[in-house]
Amino acid sequence: MTTVRNLGILAHVDAGKTTVTERMLYVTGATYKRGEVHDGTTVTDFDPQERDRGITIFAAAVSCVWDGHRINLIDTPGHVDFSDEVERSLRVLDGAIAVFDGVAGVEPQSESVWRRADRYGVPRVAFVNKLDRPGADLDAAVASIRARLHPAPLVVQLPIGREDGFTGVVDLVGMRALVWPGDGCEAQPVPDELLAEARRRRRLLEEAVAELHAGALEEFCAEPSLSEATLAGALRDLTRTGAGVVVLCGSAYRNRGIEPLLDAVVRYLPSPLDVPAVHGQGGEERPADPAAPLAALVFKVTSTASGRLTYLRVYSGTLRKGDTVLDAGTGGTERIARILRVQADRHAEAAAAVAGDIVAVVGPKSARTGTTLCARESPLLLEPPNATEPVVSVAVEPRRSIDGDRLAAALARLAEEDPSLSVRTDAETGQTVLSGMGELHLEVAAEKLRRDHRLEVTVGRPQVACREAVTRGVPGLVYRHVKQDGGAGQFAHVVLDVEPLEEGFAFASTVTGGRVPREYVRAVEAGCRDALAAGPLGGHPVTGLRVTLTDGATHVKDSSEMAFRTAGRLALREALRACTMVLLEPVAEVTVTVPDAMAGAVLGDLSARRGRVSGSQARGGAVVITAVVPLAEVFGYATRLRSRTQGRGTFTTRPAGYAPAG
Repeated sequence: MTTVRNLGILAHVDAGKTTVTERMLYVTGATYKRGEVHDGTTVTDFDPQERDRGITIFAAAVSCVWDGHRINLIDTPGHVDFSDEVERSLRVLDGAIAVFDGVAGVEPQSESVWRRADRYGVPRVAFVNKLDRPGADLDAAVASIRARLHPAPLVVQLPIGREDGFTGVVDLVGMRALVWPGDGCEAQPVPDELLAEARRRRRLLEEAVAELHAGALEEFCAEPSLSEATLAGALRDLTRTGAGVVVLCGSAYRNRGIEPLLDAVVRYLPSPLDVPAVHGQGGEERPADPAAPLAALVFKVTSTASGRLTYLRVYSGTLRKGDTVLDAGTGGTERIARILRVQADRHAEAAAAVAGDIVAVVGPKSARTGTTLCARESPLLLEPPNATEPVVSVAVEPRRSIDGDRLAAALARLAEEDPSLSVRTDAETGQTVLSGMGELHLEVAAEKLRRDHRLEVTVGRPQVACREAVTRGVPGLVYRHVKQDGGAGQFAHVVLDVEPLEEGFAFASTVTGGRVPREYVRAVEAGCRDALAAGPLGGHPVTGLRVTLTDGATHVKDSSEMAFRTAGRLALREALRACTMVLLEPVAEVTVTVPDAMAGAVLGDLSARRGRVSGSQARGGAVVITAVVPLAEVFGYATRLRSRTQGRGTFTTRPAGYAPAG
């Protein structure tokens, strides 16, 4: 396991992460032809929609071998609508490569995925790509990493040449030049004209490392310079603890910089043995030991022509073909019929998978994303990936009425494969409503219905998912629930204080003297949570409130948990009608890049869409405008922007929470 690396490729859309993945596969000999995104010949973007759109939509797993190490790679989507796919992948990774555009630096989605990696404690190295493009600047990109992501960037390379003249890099750790005259990488002495600059930058690197690493500091004070072994060891320690981020550079499209990137993956990123033992929800831990009891987490489920594939990460123990394992969440059992090592859309049979492996299995029928599969005699429940609530909905109907059942089954399968999609039936209209993370997300889902399930469907106009929040509460609301219908009665008396909260929902009880037993307090909380499903303004979910149970009373015979749950639900509904409420709508941070001469028209259009401009920055003849815009106003913006800028404007979005509508 010390020779295994499980890592993901993370980036903003179009930063080049799929090209980086393709070049890594090519350089390591896993493929014999370089795949190109624009030609639709990449290994990881194998879905027809990915090739048609030229973007990564679904996380794809591949593996390769470099310097005796097996590298399991997951190429993740860069578009914000598919950020949940990134979240599920990060949950099972030991490390990551963060790819940045050498011209744009840190972009909105690269910042978002960086924060997600922080949340899961995933060590990463940074690769500044596209240094062959006009305007590319490694130092500017590193400055944006420092300013927007707040790590300590440790730059270990110096570019040789700029833009079209970019031919290689100086390795500041080994003090050698690496150039790519053809397909292969050649090591040469550092060019004389760059020697002084390389020494200066090596010294800056040593100083930065010595500030963060005690062992390096000791040698730094005692010797004229750090040895290569000390510097490399310190960089490895800082990367794995997250105290620093090693920064490399290159041009994946031109195949420059990939070999040293692979060396950095092997040298600096952790193996499964280097990460802490996995912990179950009960606090029990399991080491990454093939001899320990089995513990594996499902992070992806897909349906293919060959059957249902369940992707999982084995954290401890050994999983063998034919094993029967426990679903720790449901208590049921699943049989493992086949184990597959995955190479995008191709699979190779394996007899077993050990701790540290990422594989797909065939056999489990009811396992879902987030399911823990473990040894039957040693149960363990792992924390599942966080799920993001959908923000955009569309009505979906079959064009032929006889396809209603087929549509329901197809939507259920889509929601099973992608937990960020949800399906419900509108109580008022009877329509089937599909909800997701954005307009593109829903477009892709609708296209899957047409292509994969051969269904002709009609899709309505996107609608945003609003929320309702309390801005002024009510104290001491008294509610008495009494029901007598001949049988056992119901009695519950509660007094609630409702007050605003910045976000979410909080419940507390200040009842003393046993006036409301503890089990009834829990029932009141459950009833209050039931009431949050529909607010008084428009039936939207309610957020931003704190409820305190301050008093109550019981009946010796007629009180029950059900009675107090009902009282909690009805009391909070009544309280919300008395509160001052505000309607919240989802908003997005929109980053628009346009030529200077067209900035005024774009600013006017953003203002007309109720956008609040938060900043603008000149970038080589173009202006980058950042604004917060209601998500409902972003629908159709791509067409509008193209028409206003003669096709020269581009934009990206990322969720920015909720704001009062108006």
